[in-house]
Amino acid sequence: MASELIKLGIAGILIQNVILTQFLGICPFMGMSKKSQSAIGMGLAVIFVMALSSTLTFLINDLILVPQNL
Repeated sequence: MASELIKLGIAGILIQNVILTQFLGICPFMGMSKKSQSAIGMGLAVIFVMALSSTLTFLINDLILVPQNL
């Protein structure tokens, strides 16, 4: 019972927190919106990081986790 409450609390605070996700999404925009050159650089950096992390996550999942039944 207690572990279910802890899981529910963590999910509510970190995972399903709309205000936190909106804040994290707008933070780079607020910091880089003064110059268009900076905004383009930030946009390219975000695209690069998202592509790299998605590729690595896919490879880890398909090559390590799935074959080990984890």
